[in-house]
Amino acid sequence: MRNDKLENITLGAGCFWCVEAIFTALKGVENVSPGYTGGETENPTYKEVCTGATGHAEVAQISYDPSIISIEEVLEVFWKTHDPTTLNRQGNDVGTQYRSAIFYHSEEQRIIAERIKKELEDVKAWPNPIVTEISPLEHFYPAEDYHKNYFAEHGEEMYCKFVIQPKIDKFKRVFSSKVKH
Repeated sequence: MRNDKLENITLGAGCFWCVEAIFTALKGVENVSPGYTGGETENPTYKEVCTGATGHAEVAQISYDPSIISIEEVLEVFWKTHDPTTLNRQGNDVGTQYRSAIFYHSEEQRIIAERIKKELEDVKAWPNPIVTEISPLEHFYPAEDYHKNYFAEHGEEMYCKFVIQPKIDKFKRVFSSKVKH
């Protein structure tokens, strides 16, 4: 059954497998769809996005219930589960497709995202400047089916064990009260 009260926001924080795994475990999130946005190529493929030539970022479109979790809480998880100070990079994943980005779906989301970013900059939450892009969502292209639920279905793979699992562990430690059980 579709909940008409759900809101969406689209976030880029490195590899979309990581973002999907974290937000799938967050209370109040109903659906997470990996995909691509922010570039010029229509209907890009994973292979095309990986070249960096499309301009698209790997993202996760998050559908959440604002009666359970606020946009501020969603963005808090976003900010605290990746490094928003590394341009076009998260760990060993390098390229514009791995950029830190918030693709907002409403003017309210834009205002909140910019306010929180400024607050984090003002308190120098990180030693380096925040490079997170904040842009309107123009087009979202869902990723190929084999990317969906990647961590849940491929948790034994090395990338999952050594990159995604530590992020999940940190998320569960920092946001223990917000984790689905």
